[in-house]
Amino acid sequence: MNEKFNKLGFYPADILLPKDADMTKWAVVACDQFTSQPEYWQAVEETVGDAPSTLRLILPEAKLNGPDVDSDIAAINASMKQYLDGDVFKTLPGSLIYIERTQSDGKVRHGLIGMVDLDQYDFTPGSGALIRATEGTVLSRIPPRVKVRQDAPIELPHVMLLIDDPDKTVIEPLTAASGDMEKLYDFDLQQGGGHLKGWKLTEGQMDGVAEALTGLCADSEMQKKYGMSGVAPLLFAVGDGNHSLATAKQCYENLKKVTPESEWASLPARYALVEVVNNHDDALGFEPIHRVLFNVDHEDFMAAFKAAYPNAYEGRGEGHVIEVVWKGHDECITVPDPKVQLAVGTLQGVIDEYLKSHSGEVDYIHGDEVTKELGSKPGNMGFLLPAMGKEQLFKTVMADGVLPRKTFSMGHAQDKRYYVEARKIK
Repeated sequence: MNEKFNKLGFYPADILLPKDADMTKWAVVACDQFTSQPEYWQAVEETVGDAPSTLRLILPEAKLNGPDVDSDIAAINASMKQYLDGDVFKTLPGSLIYIERTQSDGKVRHGLIGMVDLDQYDFTPGSGALIRATEGTVLSRIPPRVKVRQDAPIELPHVMLLIDDPDKTVIEPLTAASGDMEKLYDFDLQQGGGHLKGWKLTEGQMDGVAEALTGLCADSEMQKKYGMSGVAPLLFAVGDGNHSLATAKQCYENLKKVTPESEWASLPARYALVEVVNNHDDALGFEPIHRVLFNVDHEDFMAAFKAAYPNAYEGRGEGHVIEVVWKGHDECITVPDPKVQLAVGTLQGVIDEYLKSHSGEVDYIHGDEVTKELGSKPGNMGFLLPAMGKEQLFKTVMADGVLPRKTFSMGHAQDKRYYVEARKIK
C-alpha cells in the first residue's frame, strides 16, 4: 500500500472493472433508490436483458424484505462467482479513479474512487474517528444487509464520502490534469442518470491526493473551519450509503472475532470501496428527504402530532414548517417551539412514536412530486421537508454528533451513484 495514505484511512484499491461490456447496461443506480416505484426497476430489467450487469450483483432494497430474499441473495452470490470465474473483470491494482458525473441537471460532479479502512470509521454519535456518520444509524437495518454481504466475494459501492475542502485542493486539481491519465470509461447512464467518465490516476497524482488530504487533517484547518483546536479531525463524513458502510463494518467486525489479530490488516473485508466528493463541489446540492406514511389514518396521526407540539398551527410561520399532503389536502403546519434543531427531527420523533403503537409504515422519498403523488393515495400521508444548508454539515457533526436519519440527500434519485467499479472482499 502507498505509505503516504497510512494516516488517512483512505487508500488506492485493487479495482475491478468489466473487460468488455455495454457500460450503459452494466451500470445501475444505487440499490436504495426507487424503493416505492417497482416500475423503475422493471424498466432496468428490460434494458439489461441477458447482458452482463451490476443488476445481477446487487439486491434492490425493494426486495430486501421480500418473500424470496434468501434465493435472491444466493443468485447474487452465484452471479458474482460466475463473473469472476468467467473472466468478466479486469483488475486495476493499487488504483484511484477520478470520475466526472454529468447529472440530470447538466451539472458535472467530480469524484474520487478508492477504499477506506473500516477501523477508521465509526457511526457512534460523538465519535472522534476520521470517518464518521452524518445521520443516525438504525441498528435494526444492518442485520438484513449483512445477509447480503457476508458471503459475497465482491463488493460494489454506492457509498459517497464528503470532504470539507473549500480551497479545492484534493479533487479539483485532477480536473485539469485528466489528459495525463488513462481514460477507463465514457458512457451514458440508463434511466435518465446522465453521463459518466472515469480516469486512472498516475502515481504522482495519487501522491498529490495523499498530501492534500493530510493538509485537511491539520489542527489549523479544524480551527479555521470549525473554531475548534486540539480535537480529533473529521476528514470524511458519510454523505450517502451510511447503512451500507455500517454493514461492511459489521461484517468486518464479525470476521475479526474468528481471525487472529495478526491477520486483521490483511483481511480484504477490512476495507470498503467508496466515492469521495468535495462538499463544496458546485454540482453538489443538498435535497431534503421527504416522508410518506402508508396505511394510516391522517386525522389520528395529526392528533398525535398536535399532542406532541400543542402550539403547532396550520400555515407558514416562524419555526419548523412542514408541508403535509393527503387525498384532497395540501397545507403547511408550523411548529413555533421546536425541541430539536431541524424540521426533520421534529417530524421524525412523532413518526417513530406513532408507529410504535399504530399500524402503518414509513418510507423515505426523494422528490416533491413523487412525495405528493404517493401521499395523496388513499390511506397515505406525505410530508415535504425543507432543505438543510450543506455548509452546516461538518460543523454540526463536529459539534453535535449525527443528524437525524435521512435528513438530507445529495441530489435527486437518478443522480445517485451508479454501480460501476467492484472489489474483491474474499
